[in-house]
Amino acid sequence: MDEPTALHFSADPADLDVDRVHRWLSEQSYWARGRSRATQDAVIAGSRNFGVYDTATGAQLGYARVITDGVTFGWLADVFVEPDARGRGVGVALVQGVTEAIEPLGLKRFALFTADAQGLYERFGFRPLPDPAGWMMRPGSGFGADVHD
Repeated sequence: MDEPTALHFSADPADLDVDRVHRWLSEQSYWARGRSRATQDAVIAGSRNFGVYDTATGAQLGYARVITDGVTFGWLADVFVEPDARGRGVGVALVQGVTEAIEPLGLKRFALFTADAQGLYERFGFRPLPDPAGWMMRPGSGFGADVHD
């Protein structure tokens, strides 16, 4: 049996492997498939970015970003774990690190959308919307390619 991978969480954008993040999201995610590199670079620049890394190799194993005003609202987006690293606690380390980094802001609302990982997020206090009928969305001109951006 393989030894568990020692993981390191970082909120330092200098640690990001932006090529790897773009490849993951544009080629392997269901929500950002086909996202251009220019768009990816822009979302990184406009967000608080987080990663989980293999301590031994330094390889990035997971990525997430938060779009926030830093005071009242935050949106957790683009949470992705390297397929070969899934099941090794990377997602847990990533969401735990993000929530701990954002908690001191005291945001009134911290939201996300997931099609398949509700159980993970519930472990960190996320719940279904109590009144989803009150939420609305206005699709932008790029609606379709990056539906969940």
